Amino acid sequence: MLLTPVWTDNGNEPQYVQLYAYIKKEIVAGTLPEKTRLPSVRKLADMLGLSTTPVEMAYQQLLAEGFIISRPRSGYYVEHLPEPEIAPRASRPRDGQAGVDRPLLRDARQYEYDFHMSQNDFSLFPYTDWRRLYNQTLRLERQEDLFFGDPQGEPGLRKQIAEYLHQHRGVVCTPDQVVICSDQFGLLSLLSLMLKTDYPQIAVENPGYLLFAHTFARHGFEVKPISLLEDGIDVRELEQSGARLAVVSPSHQYPRGMIMPVAKRMQLLEWAKAVNGYIIEDDYDGEFRYHGRPIPSLQGLQTNARVIYMGSFSQVIAPALCIWYMVLPQSLLDRYYQLVRETLLEQSSSRLHQVTLEAFMKKGMLEKHLRKMRSLYRKKHDAVMHAVQEHFGERAVLFGKDAGFHMLLRVETPHSELQLNERARQAGVHTSSASYTWLRPPAEQHKEFFLGFAGIPLEKIEPGIKALAGAWLD
Repeated sequence: MLLTPVWTDNGNEPQYVQLYAYIKKEIVAGTLPEKTRLPSVRKLADMLGLSTTPVEMAYQQLLAEGFIISRPRSGYYVEHLPEPEIAPRASRPRDGQAGVDRPLLRDARQYEYDFHMSQNDFSLFPYTDWRRLYNQTLRLERQEDLFFGDPQGEPGLRKQIAEYLHQHRGVVCTPDQVVICSDQFGLLSLLSLMLKTDYPQIAVENPGYLLFAHTFARHGFEVKPISLLEDGIDVRELEQSGARLAVVSPSHQYPRGMIMPVAKRMQLLEWAKAVNGYIIEDDYDGEFRYHGRPIPSLQGLQTNARVIYMGSFSQVIAPALCIWYMVLPQSLLDRYYQLVRETLLEQSSSRLHQVTLEAFMKKGMLEKHLRKMRSLYRKKHDAVMHAVQEHFGERAVLFGKDAGFHMLLRVETPHSELQLNERARQAGVHTSSASYTWLRPPAEQHKEFFLGFAGIPLEKIEPGIKALAGAWLD
């Protein structure tokens, strides 16, 4: 199979929608004929420079509509269409004309300077310690570890997570409140099934992380985009929305990076109490603050807070572990256990990885590793700031500094977003526009791009920013 993914100025649709539409078009046009085997989710995600989530969502939609089929232990294949010519073959854009119907995806080439926002640095991963602990779970006398395990997650790991969150994020919970899953989409789907009957609407930050909005929308929720102010979500607009369920990222808002002050956090907590609703707190990178102490969680500010806290070890250790978790308030535990009973739910996250992580945390290795990574990412963060100041000067502004794994670069230039993308590619620099994070785009939109600094080698940051400035500022 040959996909030709290129970055284009294609509005603000989510990546999975654009990928789904592109593959569907290629199938209908006959470019991808019947019985063609599609790349695996992980392989296509790697090729396009995406996380696996949008690829998985695109494939699932194609599967649901009958354009592809899934064969166990074999993969996804293009299905037979009764009338393969029901739509004309897409015309190719003329020279100099943008192919605006193609998906907003990264091409398959390698970049000299890759500022991808979802990359990690694994140079300090404790391979020897992790291998030793993992091997200990595979001993003959521990055969039970090869079975399903607790649907909620291994009790020992949930205990470690509860202690870790209390110490590092200020979360107040018991191990019984912790629910483990293999990915964020799975956790959100569980929440959707638990809450849909009584909470049919959900408010989301705009701009924000669209996985939340579109996952809940797929489960039948009405999504209410809520504007951001300089200090986070607009609480007054939230109150007027009629929603009783809201998603926020208070410690480092995605994508803009602002930190929500305590006063507004208390406002949110009082709102949830007043409407008998819930707040979903997305704390995807709360451990990583580079100047000053990490900002404590929203969940821990109030006793019995009506907050569903969400986090993972994807950024702290590695995405390949597939260990995500949420902390449910006591008031939702009965709903969760009822769902487990009704669906005969089994754990989706590897039991072997869970047991290994439990031992890793018990021995204090996680805290040691976290300190090393925070120090490394701080150096990269500061290098980006200094390089942007040196090479862009007054022509650009950085947002979302001092935390997380990316910053937003707003650049002042007469060039279009499409032209900037192409110029960056020609200079060997990968960066992506933040325009897709808007659920409801503003009338006037600045040209803003992600500068992910976690995965790029430290020594390539300054020359990469220099190359980008050279390509954009003329």
